[in-house]
Amino acid sequence: MIFKKDNLVFGLIIGLLGPLLSLIIYYFIKFYPLYSMGEMFAAFQQNKRLVTAVSIPCLFLNILIFTLYINSRKDRTAKGVFAMTLLYALAALLFKFV
Repeated sequence: MIFKKDNLVFGLIIGLLGPLLSLIIYYFIKFYPLYSMGEMFAAFQQNKRLVTAVSIPCLFLNILIFTLYINSRKDRTAKGVFAMTLLYALAALLFKFV
């Protein structure tokens, strides 16, 4: 199975794809079909509180993935997921406050 890999680059990729998947799911739950994806991002720029509303589920998904890899002793993959989670959280904070 693909999730049995223990590789830092694989962890970085999984850590990047987790929040993107969560963002797409959030779009379909909260915005679709009334608004396009572009309109959703425009709403993020106008209302910074939405950034928090989207960031939390995205980070939560990565925390679940990280926990899965830590518990299965795939430390290198977990490090990649953790690094991407930190980068994602930092980017969300910068987007919200700058």
